[in-house]
Amino acid sequence: MKYTRKDAKSHAFAHMRGIWAAALMPFRDDLSIDEDGFRANMDHWITDLGIDGFFIAGKQGEFFSMSVDERKRSFDLAVQAADGRAQTIMSCSDQNMDVVIDLAKHAQACGADYIVVHAPILHFFKAQDETLIRYYETIAAAVDIGIALWSHPDSGYLMSPALCNRLADIDNVVAIKYSVPRPMYAELTRLAGDRIIVSTASEEEWLDNILELDWRLYLCSSPPYLIQTAADRRMRRYTDLAFAGRADEARAIRDSLDPVRRALRETRPPEKPHAHQKYWQTLLGQTGGRVRPPCLELTHAEREATRKAFDACGLRTA
Repeated sequence: MKYTRKDAKSHAFAHMRGIWAAALMPFRDDLSIDEDGFRANMDHWITDLGIDGFFIAGKQGEFFSMSVDERKRSFDLAVQAADGRAQTIMSCSDQNMDVVIDLAKHAQACGADYIVVHAPILHFFKAQDETLIRYYETIAAAVDIGIALWSHPDSGYLMSPALCNRLADIDNVVAIKYSVPRPMYAELTRLAGDRIIVSTASEEEWLDNILELDWRLYLCSSPPYLIQTAADRRMRRYTDLAFAGRADEARAIRDSLDPVRRALRETRPPEKPHAHQKYWQTLLGQTGGRVRPPCLELTHAEREATRKAFDACGLRTA
């Protein structure tokens, strides 16, 4: 690793910044991992789009449909494809603690920069905070690599800012992807911003979080490679302008992306986010590929509606 356990926080605060994207995993027609397509996507995202880091094998990556060996392979592929040009954070989330720790150890061994572990689905309702503290302490004690927490509604509950503030005291807990209402993540930033890097997946809130909360990390979802092309890097531009304190210019560019956001949002069937985003990737010239069961594929009509919206949204491809 590039740092020791005791230096995990300081290393993250120095290096875990910029625009990070959650990678979709392309599958071939036979539903095997399209390794060449994934490598090509990573190279495009780094070289052409200037993305700083990648969240691998998370919900966007369909980790729930992959074996443990496939998840480990995706870690290896991402580290190799990044090749020191971008950072990686590997999703080790699972309901089984042994699997979480096995994946975490593999991520550490293969050269990942960090791991992320979402709050588990709990099958009990008493002393939740103490249980979650023990959960993350157990994982943290098994590895030296920096850990990002992840709280989102899919777990059936949200970790409170007060609980996350306590978890921030763990030596190698360095960040959190906090998919919660803005007042909650603003409160956590106030409570623990000196010990944990707070971020959320909403691209639409990213600029305000830079300007109002002094955030420096977007962690992360798919917009960095769905609303940008080599010829149209507006997310990168407004981010860099905001970091430089040029707020009015940043807002104008951020707002100019509204037609692209609407095209994505209004054509995405609520039950088919993975297939929709992969088809959008195909329209962009990236490798989208199939989705694995239980994810659903788009119908012909849904693809046509998406293509028409893509063509009209104003995203420049050349």
